[in-house]
Amino acid sequence: MSGSVGSRPRLPVFADVDTGVDDAMALVYLLASPEAELVGVASTAGNVGVAQVCENNLALLALCGAPDIPVSTGSAVPLSIPLRTAEDTHGPAGLGYAELAPASSSPTDYDAATAWIRAARDHPGELIGLATGPLTNLALALRAEPELPRLLRRLVIMGGSFEYRGNTTPVAEWNIAVDPEAAAEVFTAWGAAVAAGHRGELPIVCGLNITERMALRPPYLAELAAAAGVPGDPSANPLVRVLTDALRFYFEFHESVGEGYLAHVHDPFAAAVALDPSLVITRDATIGVELGGALTRGMTVADWTGHWGRPANARIAVDGPGLPQVFFDRYLVRVAAFARGLS
Repeated sequence: MSGSVGSRPRLPVFADVDTGVDDAMALVYLLASPEAELVGVASTAGNVGVAQVCENNLALLALCGAPDIPVSTGSAVPLSIPLRTAEDTHGPAGLGYAELAPASSSPTDYDAATAWIRAARDHPGELIGLATGPLTNLALALRAEPELPRLLRRLVIMGGSFEYRGNTTPVAEWNIAVDPEAAAEVFTAWGAAVAAGHRGELPIVCGLNITERMALRPPYLAELAAAAGVPGDPSANPLVRVLTDALRFYFEFHESVGEGYLAHVHDPFAAAVALDPSLVITRDATIGVELGGALTRGMTVADWTGHWGRPANARIAVDGPGLPQVFFDRYLVRVAAFARGLS
């Protein structure tokens, strides 16, 4: 059973991440949110290799005082293509310039696909799934348990790009581009569930069209340090130090590709939406993933008006009241209070 906040039950959340600077920010947000209970973490290969992702997850949870949350290892490779990683974006170990003490805990003896299934069965109709990396683990879980769309309360995916450019190819977003076949299987599975009469929530998809509006700049980190009680000295708080060191590398990457000294923090925004879908306005659509195009492989194509004659398989986030300020305000308040407690 989930814990409670006052008289309200906490929301069980299972996160599938390829940690990654902004994945780390997402995990911190979940841990800092009093209404959430992080019940498990799946490590997926993406920003760095899966072994490094596991190390990052275990070390970050230990830093945040949550070493008992189970972390599971996912597939080391996508479903059918070689793995590509993004050390140029996230640093050699995935967390920029941040250094974490090695964790004393180890991954579970079951894999990430099994972890998805166990979490969903342990919290039937309650579990909130969050996927901020390639969808390899979730696709494998769906192969083993096709009932996952019925078992989950909600799924939020950071991935794709809708009527907007890509960030990996001219048309493809990173998470989808790393494993397009897995993404196609996930969206097909939800479409099949709808066609079979399942009336649960469609996955909410946060693509680049909305996540790139979450542009974090250096003054925000100064605000975070001040709110955490360490104004002018982020190194005085262990969590603020890690976030600052990680984001400094991320700033430098974005500047190197001509986007300015800033960071697009896709994943913590998706985490916030997972806990509170009212942050976004969505449009139902049928999403297909291009698997064969020489120039467009990995592109997420949205059929907004039913040209394909298939039921909607997703709700695409297209806007949100007060964004991005509402999100950044919420992140700062929660994470600063959480960081103060770790001092």
